[in-house]
Amino acid sequence: MFDGFATRRLDTGGTTIHARIGGAGPPLLLLHGFPQSHVMWHPLAAALAERFTVVAADLRGYGDSAKPPGGPPHAAYAKRAMARDMVRLMATLGFARFRLAAHDRGARVAHRLALDHPDALDRLALLDIVPTRTLFEATDMALAMAYEHWFFLAQPAPFPETMIAGAPIAYLRAKLGGWGTGLAAFAPAALAEYERAVQDPATVHAMCEDYRAAATTDLDHDRADRHARIRCPLLVLWGEHGLMHRHFDVAQTWRAKHAEPARVSGAALPAGHFLVEEAPAATLAALVPFLHGG
Repeated sequence: MFDGFATRRLDTGGTTIHARIGGAGPPLLLLHGFPQSHVMWHPLAAALAERFTVVAADLRGYGDSAKPPGGPPHAAYAKRAMARDMVRLMATLGFARFRLAAHDRGARVAHRLALDHPDALDRLALLDIVPTRTLFEATDMALAMAYEHWFFLAQPAPFPETMIAGAPIAYLRAKLGGWGTGLAAFAPAALAEYERAVQDPATVHAMCEDYRAAATTDLDHDRADRHARIRCPLLVLWGEHGLMHRHFDVAQTWRAKHAEPARVSGAALPAGHFLVEEAPAATLAALVPFLHGG
């Protein structure tokens, strides 16, 4: 799925991050979401590598990256810690500044990275999210029913871990199929990678810690930084068949989080939640001109 890409495991000071690296040109970091890994970017990897030096990384706890203990209060999986991983990863590879495209949980890491490390980013693309605090504060019955995993995975250990352990592949498939246009959107090799990862109890625990952090430490950070704003050019993409489209004015939500709202652009794509795998051509067509911008 990543022909011509090198595989690296790099120490970021707090953990070890697994990444695929390929191509030539301006550096571009790609981050994934739940319940996936860097593999989600495989439909676009070759095309992006024609234009950029692509770094597709597994977030800590996911894929083949290390899975450190969460610690109290789940601080090891705070988006601040995960963002620091990625800044250090790119610096180790020789990139003090880079472009960043991120989906779902990775996009939450990217939002925090933009606030904590503004000098590291040239351009930022966020796929199918609104800010964490915005989503929690807007939650009603319809949103809670659709995003039940936010509240299930955040329950104290080991309750969600134990429940998922009974049928990890069934749980994974329910999430992948339920939020998008069905399992047929996922390449068999990619689906096999997601299934391999979710059968590791350490991965499942890390995923839960990610969501526990979102409901605790991340919210504390977001409240403390409620006046902080993104400063680099920002593109937001979302699925026209997805939850974000139904519940939020996604572009306007992100304009409110930007220092210069006119530098925010956005579009709905013909997909559910998993834009890259459901609508690769449309996602690539939206990303490339933006990421190439000066």
